[in-house]
Amino acid sequence: MSVPTRPLVVVAAAILAAIFLVGTEPLAAQNFDPATPERPNVVLILSDNHGAWSLGAYGNRDVRTPHIDRLADEGVLFTRAHANNAVCSPTRASLLSGLMPSQHGVHTYLSGGGAQIGPDAYNTLEEFATIPSILTDAGYVAGLSGKWHLGDNLHPQEGFTYWVTKPHGGSQGFYDQEIIEAEQLRNEPEYLTKFWTDHGVRFIEQNKDRPFFLYLAYNGPYGLGPAMREPIRNRFASHYAAHPMPSMPRDTPHPWNFNYGDWLPDMQVRRKYAAEVSGIDDGVGRITDTLQRLGLEENTLVIFLGDQGLASGHSGFWGMGDHTRPLTAFDWTTWIPMIFRQKGRMSAGERSNHVVSNYDVLPTLLEYLGLQSKTPDKPKLPGRSFAATLEGRDTDWDDTVFFEFENVRSIRTAEWKYIERIYQKPNELYHLENDPGERLNLYGVPEHSGIQNELQKRLHVFFDRYAEPRWDLWKGGASKTNIITEKFFGIKNPYRPSRYEPQPGEGKPQ
Repeated sequence: MSVPTRPLVVVAAAILAAIFLVGTEPLAAQNFDPATPERPNVVLILSDNHGAWSLGAYGNRDVRTPHIDRLADEGVLFTRAHANNAVCSPTRASLLSGLMPSQHGVHTYLSGGGAQIGPDAYNTLEEFATIPSILTDAGYVAGLSGKWHLGDNLHPQEGFTYWVTKPHGGSQGFYDQEIIEAEQLRNEPEYLTKFWTDHGVRFIEQNKDRPFFLYLAYNGPYGLGPAMREPIRNRFASHYAAHPMPSMPRDTPHPWNFNYGDWLPDMQVRRKYAAEVSGIDDGVGRITDTLQRLGLEENTLVIFLGDQGLASGHSGFWGMGDHTRPLTAFDWTTWIPMIFRQKGRMSAGERSNHVVSNYDVLPTLLEYLGLQSKTPDKPKLPGRSFAATLEGRDTDWDDTVFFEFENVRSIRTAEWKYIERIYQKPNELYHLENDPGERLNLYGVPEHSGIQNELQKRLHVFFDRYAEPRWDLWKGGASKTNIITEKFFGIKNPYRPSRYEPQPGEGKPQ
C-alpha cells in the first residue's frame, strides 16, 4: 500500500487574509479532478466526553435524542464501540490517524497553552497521514467546526481550509467563550453548540457541489468542571428542571474517585449533562435536515461518535479515567456511541455487536470510500476495517480491542477484560458477562489463571508489534504531552518542537 501525499498549500499572505475576512470561505479542494468518479461526502460528528448510555438509541429513556436516534434507525449502530484512551486529545489523535498513543505520542490531554496556542504551539499530528489530509489529497475540501485540541489551534491543520475552533481543549462553559475564527481570537456570546452547528451548515451549503469532509467536533456534553455548574440556557431547561434522571445511577462512591466523587448525588450536574446531550441532538438534526434540503442525503456518509465515555454515577464514579487514582480503563470511560448512516447504501436499523474501536474508523472509512490505496503503512495501523458490516456483508471479526492511558494498558474481548499497570498496582481481570460493572477483580484467582495468562500475552504481543519506541512510555519513550503519572516515568517536560522534525531513519509520508 502506498503512503498518501500530505497536501501542501502555499498561498500568499494577502490572499489568505482576504479569504478569511469574508467569513472562513474555503480554498479550492486540493487536487480535485472533476473526472474522478464521485465519492460520498463525509460528515464526521464527534461529541466530547459522551457515554453511549445517554442516548435513546442505546436504551436511555430520560434524555431526548430523537435526531441521533433517527440516524441509528436509518443506519448501522455499534453496540460495543470503545475508545482506546480515557481523555480527549489522545482519542481524537487516534480517531484521525488510526494509531495508538504509543504510536502518535499524544498520551493525555493537551494542557492550556503549550502545543495548543502561543509561541511553542505545534500540530501533534504533523508527521502522520490523517483522515482530513488523506481526503483532501483525494480531492475533498475539508472543514473543521468545533474542538480541535491537537495543537497549533490558531492555524488550519491537516488539509482543512475552513477552520473555526477553540483556543484550548477544556470547556469552562458553553456561552461567552473564546473561539478562533479567521485565525483570530474573539469572544463568542452565542451558545457554542449552536455556533458550531451554524458553521457546519454553512460549510455544507458552500461546498454542496463538490466532495466535502466536515469534521463537526462539539465540545459538549462535556460533563465536567464549571461547564456543569453553568445554568441550563438552551431550550431544554424546563424539560429537565425537575427530572429525576433515573438513568444516572445513585451509588456509593468508589474509593478510587479522585475529584468528582461528591457529584454522585448532585441532580444539577445530571440535568445539565442531559441538556447538553439534547443540545447536540438538535445540532445533529439541523445537519441532517440540511443534507436533505440540499438533496445530499444519499451521497453523504454521516458518522456520529463520542471521543470517549463518561461515568455519571456508573460503578460509583463521575467523570473519565483521569478522574481516578489509579488511572483506570473501565468500560464507563471507554464505551462510546458509534453510528454510521448513508441512505440507499446501508440497511436501515442495523445493530452490530462487534467489539470495535475508534482506531478502526480510519481503515473502515478509506475502504468504504474506495480509497484503500491511500491507507498509510507507516506506522503500521492497529485497526481493522468493518466496512463489510456497514454494507451488510458477512465478516470474520475478532471481538478484541486495546486501550492505553499512560501507565495503564488493557485488552478487552466480548467476555473478558485484562488491565495491566506499570510501576503501580493493581492489575485487574474482569468477567464482563457476569460482572458488567467491573466490580469483582479476578486477577490472581487460580481458577482464572488460564484466561489471565492468555490475555496478558496477547496484550504484550500487541504493543510489542505496534508501539513506536520513540513514544512507548513503557520502554523509556517520550511524550508530546504532560503526563499525569509523571513520577513513574521521570518525564519532566513533554516533547515540544516548533514543528515536527523526522528522526534518523524516519520521515513524513510522501
